[in-house]
Amino acid sequence: MKKKVLLKGPLLTRSGYGEQSRFALRALRSRPDLFDIFIQPIQWGHTSWLADVTEERAWIDHTIEKTIGYMQQGGQFDMSVQVTIPNEWEKLAPINIGYTAGIETTKVSPVWLQKANETVDRIVVVSSHSKNVYENTVAEATMGDSQEKFDYRLEKPITAVNYPVKVYENLEEIELDVKTDFNFLAVAQFGPRKNLPNTLKWFLEEFQEEENVGIILKTNIAKNCHMDREKLFEDLKSFTDGVPDHKCKVYLLHGDMSDAEIHSLYRHDKVSAFLALPHGEGFGLPIFEAAYSGLPVVATGWSGQLDFLVDEDRKEHFYNVSYDLQPVQDQVVWDGVLIKESMWAYAREQSAKEKMRLCYDDITQEVKDSFSAQSCEYAAALHERFTEEKLYAQFVEAVIPAEEIKQLNDEIEGLLSDLL
Repeated sequence: MKKKVLLKGPLLTRSGYGEQSRFALRALRSRPDLFDIFIQPIQWGHTSWLADVTEERAWIDHTIEKTIGYMQQGGQFDMSVQVTIPNEWEKLAPINIGYTAGIETTKVSPVWLQKANETVDRIVVVSSHSKNVYENTVAEATMGDSQEKFDYRLEKPITAVNYPVKVYENLEEIELDVKTDFNFLAVAQFGPRKNLPNTLKWFLEEFQEEENVGIILKTNIAKNCHMDREKLFEDLKSFTDGVPDHKCKVYLLHGDMSDAEIHSLYRHDKVSAFLALPHGEGFGLPIFEAAYSGLPVVATGWSGQLDFLVDEDRKEHFYNVSYDLQPVQDQVVWDGVLIKESMWAYAREQSAKEKMRLCYDDITQEVKDSFSAQSCEYAAALHERFTEEKLYAQFVEAVIPAEEIKQLNDEIEGLLSDLL
């Protein structure tokens, strides 16, 4: 009675899509009555692979071996869940679900529309922003021999499912060689979309006279290896030398960290607030983790992070940095993925500096009713709103609609009644 489902994605990599793949796996595993899971792992860019020894990793390794054997014997699947960019979606089973982190800009590529309409049956994305952009993108297409122009849109059903909070008991404190008492934390890969150069520059300029203020950058260029660290360290040193005589401090945190260690970082007594000024996020997982860990957040007020930085009553719970929507930079255009015709957010320098300063003042002066004063209370609300149970159930229903789940449950109950 179970659905044989093939999960294809980079679930063994340290990447956003890796985290997304593991969420999909956990959601599917939450319903062993519905799914017989098979796994096809793939690489994601130049990112590192996981080396953790856990029950989940052992289960994944066993399931990969099971999948290889099953496919060698000509086994077929009832459905596939493909966790990657839409360009790579394929017809792998009678029912195919495309699951993408989606969209950090204002438009998806026409190829994404075509792949969605011709290859998959349903789509799952990680935020309302991604869903809205996918649904609202219109491409111009040409009708066969007539060459008549027409509007081409998404025709398949699409659902947004956020990530759940992660709960850790008795987190071990990590050691940080940090001399300053007040520190912003930024967790992001050092690439164009995350806007770390401006983030660092504006921090240095705003707090250049503050000896007891720092910024901790948990970042890398591509991998967490020694060569990556050396290159990044030299780049950062050259960059900070460009803002001479600054008294504030910059700390580089580089290397592999487990999820538990990252969550310990969010709760470290030397970490005061979270800073993120990206051009766009499909969801913004580190921002989410920081928010539900109780850190005040300073962030660009656009894209996927609004799913959790704004509550269900549309009330903001973060230091909202103003922005302008402008075309993506030429150097980030990626054929079939990030298209030249799309735009994303450019945080405004003055607003970013004002919000960083306001956050600093609210915390150091213990301002009542400020975002910082309410951050722990809001973290508790996020824990209630984004539970594993709720989000796993939403993902399962996105994969198998509720009426099909009911039909399967009724069939299982009927079989049990017959046996009894």
